[in-house]
Amino acid sequence: MASEEQCSAPPPRWQSVSLTHVEYPAGDLTGQLLAYTSLLPMAILVGFVTLIIFKRELHTISFFGGLVMNEGLNWLLKHILQEPRPCGGGHSTVTTEYGMPSSHSQFIWFFVVYFFLFLYLRMHQTNNARCVELLWRHVLSIILLGVALSVSYSRVYLLYHTWSQVIYGGVAGTVVGVVWFFITQEVMTPIFPKIAAWPISEFFLVRDTSLIPNILWFEYTVTRSEARNRQRKLGTKLQ
Repeated sequence: MASEEQCSAPPPRWQSVSLTHVEYPAGDLTGQLLAYTSLLPMAILVGFVTLIIFKRELHTISFFGGLVMNEGLNWLLKHILQEPRPCGGGHSTVTTEYGMPSSHSQFIWFFVVYFFLFLYLRMHQTNNARCVELLWRHVLSIILLGVALSVSYSRVYLLYHTWSQVIYGGVAGTVVGVVWFFITQEVMTPIFPKIAAWPISEFFLVRDTSLIPNILWFEYTVTRSEARNRQRKLGTKLQ
């Protein structure tokens, strides 16, 4: 009797976590692929958190801070403009009813434009492989551009946004990305050494690599040199 009374009670009203809930037309393989593509901003955020935890580098933290600020600006613009999403969408779970500008488009274009500037203005070549270095920068830039276009198009295809909402989101993300990059380079980078010297920064092992022109090449050469030294010492002990 007790179990019957429990089963007869009305079930609770369930609500899904809509943070990664992306809908696409049933049976549409293109829509399914674009739905997964629209999740790339979430993957980028996870990557940034991972980098910050394991690298603890001030420029990465500043980059991430710019992304967060960009998202805050998008939320503000949406609630100021209050332009609704496309009528034909009918999606059951969206974070906000407003669609101007597209947060996905603004996010991905901020990330891509900032990364472009970082690749070509921040990372200078330090070895003789000039052609190879330029080649991988160009290839990476083309891939990033394709990612930005794919994420932007996915929001229109899946009827989350109109073309104008996606375009204005891309423009906003581009402008904020350029402005934040030069703020980081001209205003924040000169004070990074002071921030890295703070006791709390030293406690959490926060570091500043802004004076190293190519951090990838530097870490590669330092790690390779240290590994060889340790291997040499180990070989000496074994003899």
